[in-house]
Amino acid sequence: MKIALLGYGKMGKVIERIALERGHEIVLRKSSQDSFDGLKNADVAIDFSVPSSAVCNISECFATNIPVISGTTGWLEKYDEIVSLCKEKNGAFIYGSNFSLGVNIFFELNDYLAKMMANLNQYKVSMEEIHHTQKLDAPSGTAISLANGIIENSAYESWTLDTPSENQIHIDAKRIENIPGTHSIFYDSEVDQIEIKHTAHNREGFALGSVIAAEWLIGKKGIFTMKDVLFNNNK
Repeated sequence: MKIALLGYGKMGKVIERIALERGHEIVLRKSSQDSFDGLKNADVAIDFSVPSSAVCNISECFATNIPVISGTTGWLEKYDEIVSLCKEKNGAFIYGSNFSLGVNIFFELNDYLAKMMANLNQYKVSMEEIHHTQKLDAPSGTAISLANGIIENSAYESWTLDTPSENQIHIDAKRIENIPGTHSIFYDSEVDQIEIKHTAHNREGFALGSVIAAEWLIGKKGIFTMKDVLFNNNK
């Protein structure tokens, strides 16, 4: 598989190493100031760039008929436009706020727990996410996905970084040196607390998941998620 890396920072370099270890070839390493020369030679593109570059990168892939995986967060106000463009160009696309296999299992646990707790009004939900100080967006895309999972399965209506109202989930976003990513969800009552937590030890899990997603996407058309990659056996 020939891969175009759109975004060649720390994450891009880890993806490159894992892709090479799995027998793939890198045909383009693009930082924000570089051109798209070489993109047409790729079988798939993996975008871990910055929010200001993501939409351009993804759009260029659709224009070039290249399937694209995007793990860049902070651009989702344009997500519906990208979905429409993908359909218009008959492209293939996976966006994931987090490509870690463990986190995607955590998403499923979060949804299940939210359904179980939906009618237990004595519990109040809150969240905490901790990332390295270089992370540009807050809360993280993963935290937003987790909050949305709770909202879809409960009476909560929205999330906030500020003091929450009755139907809001408070997200405490912290930035600490050398923390790859930790996400915790708390259900607090007067008598106890239930907590589920995912702690990333390094960037390896994110990188491996994105390469696995790229392998899965080859030969497909449409809009997919990591749930499809993990739980859809249609290879």
